[in-house]
Amino acid sequence: MTERLRRQTARAAAAAVLLLAAACSGGGRFHGERLLMGTRFAIEVDGVGAAEAEEAIGAAFDEVARVERPLSEWREDSEISALNRAAGDGPVAVGRELLDVLSRARQISELTGGAFDVTFAACGSLWSIPERRIPTESQLAACRPHVGWRKLLIDAAKGTAVLSERGMRAGIAGIAKGYGIDRAAEVLEAHGISSYFVDGGGDIRLRSSPGRRPWRVGIAHPRRPGKLLGTIELRQGAVVTSGDYLQYFVRDGVRYHHILDPRTGRVARASVAVTVIARDAMTADALATGLFVMGPERGLDLVESLPDVEALFVAPDLSVHASSGFPELESGG
Repeated sequence: MTERLRRQTARAAAAAVLLLAAACSGGGRFHGERLLMGTRFAIEVDGVGAAEAEEAIGAAFDEVARVERPLSEWREDSEISALNRAAGDGPVAVGRELLDVLSRARQISELTGGAFDVTFAACGSLWSIPERRIPTESQLAACRPHVGWRKLLIDAAKGTAVLSERGMRAGIAGIAKGYGIDRAAEVLEAHGISSYFVDGGGDIRLRSSPGRRPWRVGIAHPRRPGKLLGTIELRQGAVVTSGDYLQYFVRDGVRYHHILDPRTGRVARASVAVTVIARDAMTADALATGLFVMGPERGLDLVESLPDVEALFVAPDLSVHASSGFPELESGG
């Protein structure tokens, strides 16, 4: 299938879902879906007509597809792939999208003391959940010197970034999807949509216009598949969960999942799940990973020091710990 045909098919599928949802909604709530950034993106908008909803949702999906091109680690022709290939060779010209993501990634890396580290991929690439691959201790010892967010240098004025040592690798999967979600939300608002729900593979940004009910968000139980830990109501912001139950395998009774401690290169064990609420999805996305690595005690200390950020931790013993401003958790199913 050509790229043009693939895009036309995606547009048609999204429109068909949207119109079907509109017919079932009683006029006022519309829904669309598209596969983007390696996952299912779903958008729901409220309080507008069918034509306005279709145009806004289609434009939001197109924007996510646009920013995916420079940010995809799976595309050889992406800017992030070019940056990784040039590690140790000097600055690489990058566009605004990758500059924005890398700049925020450095900020969160510093904020979390390296519990989130955009350069973790030097070690992260040694692991594989689908292949059930675990690196050896000697492999981890060899990769750890190439992890360190301070060695990612950005010159916003020149539009360049550089990984300063050979063997380094930037991994932006833990923040790029949040950026895509934020861009979708910004496009919806630019189209006059004041009530929306953007879901990118379970990472959410939402807004409820005045006079309408808050959105209800379910938080999955990390050890009871298909069940909820509880639900929260939210009028505006982003909600992202990182958990050891999302991508994992078990070997010899030990769970190996996809969230690594960048400082060791090993699987993080301080949390089972962390849900973060923030103003934007990019911040929530990166913080959810970093706070998962930090664990409840250190993580809550950080959250309480940050404006407009709340978090809910599930510890390894399945005890639940919430920050002081986290919304009331209603019983799950």
